[in-house]
Amino acid sequence: MSNSDTISLAQLLIREPSVSPEDGRCQQIIASYLTNLGFTVEHLPFGPVKNLWATRQGSAGGPLFSFAGHTDVVPPGPDGEWRVSPFEGKVSGGMLHGRGAADMKGSLAAMLTATSRFVAKVDDYHGTIAFLITSDEEDAATDGTVKVMDTLESRGTKIDYCLIGEPSSSQTVGDVIRVGRRGSLGGTLIIKGIQGHVAYADEARNPIHESAPALLELTTTLWDEGNAFFPATTFQISNITAGNGANNVIPDELRAEFNFRFSTESTEQSLRQQTEEILARHCAEYQLDWRLSGPPFLTTVGALIPAVQAAILNRSGLDTELSTAGGTSDGRFIAPRNVEVVELGPCNTTIHKVNEQVSVKDLDALSVIYEDILGSLLCQ
Repeated sequence: MSNSDTISLAQLLIREPSVSPEDGRCQQIIASYLTNLGFTVEHLPFGPVKNLWATRQGSAGGPLFSFAGHTDVVPPGPDGEWRVSPFEGKVSGGMLHGRGAADMKGSLAAMLTATSRFVAKVDDYHGTIAFLITSDEEDAATDGTVKVMDTLESRGTKIDYCLIGEPSSSQTVGDVIRVGRRGSLGGTLIIKGIQGHVAYADEARNPIHESAPALLELTTTLWDEGNAFFPATTFQISNITAGNGANNVIPDELRAEFNFRFSTESTEQSLRQQTEEILARHCAEYQLDWRLSGPPFLTTVGALIPAVQAAILNRSGLDTELSTAGGTSDGRFIAPRNVEVVELGPCNTTIHKVNEQVSVKDLDALSVIYEDILGSLLCQ
C-alpha cells in the first residue's frame, strides 16, 4: 500500500540531515509546498539560522492562526546503533523511522497536508493561516522564533492563535496537549577562595567548605508550591568543579552550574533575589551569571483550547489531558505576545533517542485533527 501524502512529505523532510542549526533543504521543500497552495512565503534568516514566515489570507477581519514548528533536529548519535539509518525515512511495521520523525518533521508534514485539504475545501474562511518555521529550536534558540516574533511585532502583525507541533502525546495521538511550560533559569556560580597549603588552612579560604552550607540551603529550599497547572519550582545542580588535582592545595575557586524549572508562582526576579540572599549568608565572595532561557507561559482561556479538545474528541474519542510538563519550547517566545498557544503532536516516547520513530497511523490522524482545528477557528 502506498504511503499517504503526510507520510511521503515527512519522509522528504527526514531525508534532509538538518542537525541544528542546519536546515538542509527542509524550508525550501515547505516553501514550495505552501507557494503551490497560494501562500506568500518570506524567508527571514538571522545569523546561521533559517526561518520561514508564510501567510494565506481569507476573508478580512478574522483571526490570524499560525502553525509553528522547527526543521532542525538533535544529532542522531552513532549510525551503527540505529536499526534504520537515521536520515533514510523508512516506513516499516507501521512506523516511520528517522531522526525528526516525532520531533518534529512528522508534525510539520501533518500541518501542511491538513492545510492543503482545508484550503481545497473552503474558499471563504475568515482570517489568515500562517506558518512560522525555524531551524534554531534544538540549539541556542537565539536567532529563530524569537527573532521572527520581534520582526512581526515591529510590523504590527499580531498572531491570535498558535498551534505548535511539539510531540505532546503520551500513548496515542491527542491524549495529552501542552497548554504551557515551566520557565527555565540557569546560573553559573563561582565561589572565590584564597589558595593555600592544606597544612596552613588559617592562611587560606576554602571555597569548597563555603559552598557546602550554601548549596545545602539552595537544594532544600521550597521555592514555591506550584499551582493547579504547574508543579512546584525545582532547583538542580548539574556541574561542580574545584581544585587542580593536587591533594595538598586549597583551591582558589569553586564553579557550579545550576538550573531552575519554575512555575508561574515564581518569577525570574524572585528566584534571583532569594538565591543571592542565600549565597551572601554563606560565601565571602562570589560571582553569579544568570541565563533566562524563557519564562513560564500558560494558556487557560480563549477559543484555541476548546477547538483542540473538540477536534481530538471528535476524531479520537479522547478527553485530552491538559499538561505543562516537559522541557522548554518555542512557545516561550510566542505566548508572551498575548497569543493563545497550544502544543499538539505525536507520541514523544522516542524523541532524542536512537531509533526515533512515529506511528504512521498517528501522523495521519494528527493531520485530520489539525484540519478540524482550522475549520473550527476560521469557519465560524
